Amino acid sequence: MRIGLITSDPGHPLLAATIALLGDEHTVRTLDPERAAESAEAAEPPADVYLLKARTPRAISLARALEGRGARVLNSAAATELCQDRTAMAERALRAGLPFAATRTHPSLTQLADESTPFGLHAPVVVKSRHSRKHDLVARVDSAARLRELAAAHPEEPVVVQDFAPNSGWDHKLWAIGDRVFAALRRSELSPEGRGPTLPLAPDRLPPGWSALVRRVGEVFALDVYGVDVIDTGDGAPLIVDVNAFPGVRDQPGAPEALAALATAPSPYLSPLTDGPAAPCAY
Repeated sequence: MRIGLITSDPGHPLLAATIALLGDEHTVRTLDPERAAESAEAAEPPADVYLLKARTPRAISLARALEGRGARVLNSAAATELCQDRTAMAERALRAGLPFAATRTHPSLTQLADESTPFGLHAPVVVKSRHSRKHDLVARVDSAARLRELAAAHPEEPVVVQDFAPNSGWDHKLWAIGDRVFAALRRSELSPEGRGPTLPLAPDRLPPGWSALVRRVGEVFALDVYGVDVIDTGDGAPLIVDVNAFPGVRDQPGAPEALAALATAPSPYLSPLTDGPAAPCAY
């Protein structure tokens, strides 16, 4: 098979290990989306499958152009783009009945700060950049003073606001590659101690129903390789706070093998992204 990697970082541990597994049996080509020209790529025969391990506008544009030529891209350009918009993400998840955090959207931090009274936010809340990207804004806000501080630093940043849900201070980092689920615990960046270490967690140690929940997220968002950030709000009750397309799955035994199997599978695991209604799901 001919496999294309759309990435600016082919040395990422997951990709490097996957390339090594594919070995001499398959031809692997790397496309740097920040350098590859769509016109030049159009002159080449498309690969059998492309892995979209980049989420920049140029990467999504390149993936969409390849799809227009009939190429199979994992994850699709549409699914990847959807996960960049936290407003659209929340709307789709809640419409599908997923236990996703209620999300409110504001056009800018300045406007949010101007419209909020000292008690208008019903603090604590979590404020996030509406558009998910590297080094985006994710902050806990407990007071109007803290909100004004963020607005001064990021005045025009479009944001979403989610009520802070009491939890243990540890995020469940759940990943799926095809039909395989992987898991870890990571101390939340919102905890008083700040972001901490990532601890291994076997998927069979997850609360009942959580692995099925991860797979349901993949169905709703038409994702093949993705991450789901979940917090335990008590007694194993999950609350999804973010979904990421093709995250950096590190230090997970079996992840490269799962990605290699996905890339060489004869057909996609999931159906294309649509805007039609999705069946609700309860946990």
